[in-house]
Amino acid sequence: MKAIYDLPAPAKLNLFLHITGRRDDGYHLLQSVFMLIDWCDTLHVELRNDGQLSREDLTTPLPADDLVLRAARALQAHAAPGQGAHIGIAKHVPAQAGMGGGSSDAATCLLALNRLWNLNLPLSRLAQIGLKLGADVPFFLGGRNAWVEGIGEEITPVNLPPARFVVAKPPEGLDTRLIFSADDLERATPVAIISGFAADSEQLEATNLGNRVYDFGHNDLQPVAQRLCPAVTDAIEWFGLQGFKARMTGSGSSVFAKIQQSPQEAELLEAPRGWQVRQCDNLAVHPLWGWAT
Repeated sequence: MKAIYDLPAPAKLNLFLHITGRRDDGYHLLQSVFMLIDWCDTLHVELRNDGQLSREDLTTPLPADDLVLRAARALQAHAAPGQGAHIGIAKHVPAQAGMGGGSSDAATCLLALNRLWNLNLPLSRLAQIGLKLGADVPFFLGGRNAWVEGIGEEITPVNLPPARFVVAKPPEGLDTRLIFSADDLERATPVAIISGFAADSEQLEATNLGNRVYDFGHNDLQPVAQRLCPAVTDAIEWFGLQGFKARMTGSGSSVFAKIQQSPQEAELLEAPRGWQVRQCDNLAVHPLWGWAT
């Protein structure tokens, strides 16, 4: 195999994000449900026989040493001498959005190079490599919507009903470190349980809890984000003018709301200049699910 093209790297939304405590080492304990959506970056990988790793930015320029190159280097330690790769990235998922775009790119890179280099590493080993790159990478490798706990490493797959969302990303981004270091960040939300979330597909079908699933909880990072970035509040109010209940995903600055499913796109108010607005469907599984077991 000399190349693999058109590899999707889907974004995620946090349906809720609770901070339940803080460890002695400073890491925050969280609970969240991560949901895959069909807003994707695209990667292409080509085999190099000189042992070199190179990257081509096909859309948005990326930092010189981004998460994809770091993932490739980490995996290359398991490759045969001389095995390298040229990686093309078409970025579509916005950065500093709370949508996991960089982590998803890294996960897709690991899955692709594991196949291109014929390494056949199991998913558990790829997840160990991914966790060293970023807390969200193992989720994207697992390929399922998931209940996430701990510092992000405890992942339990959940089933979610099909749904459509509008995602709005203002031009301003947010630094995750500033939010987590804020004195006014809520760090003591009571611990929830999966059964309280009711994310079991049979239960959903039997009791029609679909809307309740998507209304569950809140995002503890949102008040701090709104203070640091007024555009988050602007986005929430833009949704509110249209009758949508919106919340921020991750550490922002993207905001999303569930909308009615329809074969046609919903009519929305014109967004302010510079905003990225997209209607997305959720995914039951990652497009590369099953590439590693």
